Amino acid sequence: MQVEVEETSLPPQTTRQEDLTTAGQRKVNLIWEFTQSSVAIMIIGANMVVAVAQGLGLTKNHEYPIILSSSLFLVIGFYFSRTNHAAIGGIGPKASSKYVGR
Repeated sequence: MQVEVEETSLPPQTTRQEDLTTAGQRKVNLIWEFTQSSVAIMIIGANMVVAVAQGLGLTKNHEYPIILSSSLFLVIGFYFSRTNHAAIGGIGPKASSKYVGR
């Protein structure tokens, strides 16, 4: 015997425009997150290529470029401190805050 349960929807708490704005911001946040991760991967890759080349002796006694080292710590530091995964869903419960515009 199967019991049929009637489901009811709650009325929306936001307007259609607020929903569109929030959806648009999520897309922007997703693009920004992808850009950040791409830059971080390129910086790490450049540092690894130079480190391996130096380790194999292919650089003929050239010093490790300070700009690469600096960019590695700067970009990776900012990437990990400012990743925006919470804005595109993230994990766990989110704080409820009302959108008040730009």
